[in-house]
Amino acid sequence: MIAAGQPKLIVAADAEALAQAAADRVMARIGANPGRIAICLTGGSSPKKLYQLLGSDSWRGKIPWDRVHWFIGDERFVPESDPLNNMAVARAAFLDRNAPAGHVHPIPTATGDPDRSAEAYARELQAFYGADQLDPARPLFDLVLMGAGPDGHTASLFPGYPEIEEVRRWVIGVPKANVAPFVPRVSLTLPALASCREMLFEIAGHDKQAILTRLLNGENLPALRARSNGETVWLVAGAALPEEIRGPR
Repeated sequence: MIAAGQPKLIVAADAEALAQAAADRVMARIGANPGRIAICLTGGSSPKKLYQLLGSDSWRGKIPWDRVHWFIGDERFVPESDPLNNMAVARAAFLDRNAPAGHVHPIPTATGDPDRSAEAYARELQAFYGADQLDPARPLFDLVLMGAGPDGHTASLFPGYPEIEEVRRWVIGVPKANVAPFVPRVSLTLPALASCREMLFEIAGHDKQAILTRLLNGENLPALRARSNGETVWLVAGAALPEEIRGPR
């Protein structure tokens, strides 16, 4: 189903194996960079086991916390204390106990509206990067974590919405969500997300079979259009894999 040049597909046995494989890839990207490291996190349910693993006693000692900066690919426009806040989930799971405060970069949501938040986060990313134009030879992120929604959205870039076509800005406000929770969002754009050495999708759960089938069949959805300028990997737990392509790989 996946043609040449498509993302690399890796199948894990279950959600626990998926989290382990994702953690291994996170550590490989950290190990490949002896300098300052930038990792862009994602929200949703798929990465929660990964975040818990990275914060566990057996893993947190492996991470050079003083060199890693943590960003987020999209955010729901709710207060940082709200349980719907994506970065709040990551902070509670592993960041607040381990990462220096100045190395955690949440999208601000107290600015009045999503467009202002987007502008503020773009400025923060550009200050970190040291330029206001992305250079294909110098990725913004070492690793970008991604997920795929039931409608094929990724980050907060929804199918058929104008934000998916943005190519100039790094971050945009999204006034309306296509899926619950129906709150405004702030999202990195496809070019900003693509500026990475690796884009790693985590796709888990039987309920993802339908959308994964559509993606594997090449449907022009945001989760298929999101590609790294480096390597793009789809890490899939077995239950999400369509029946016709299950089995040893």
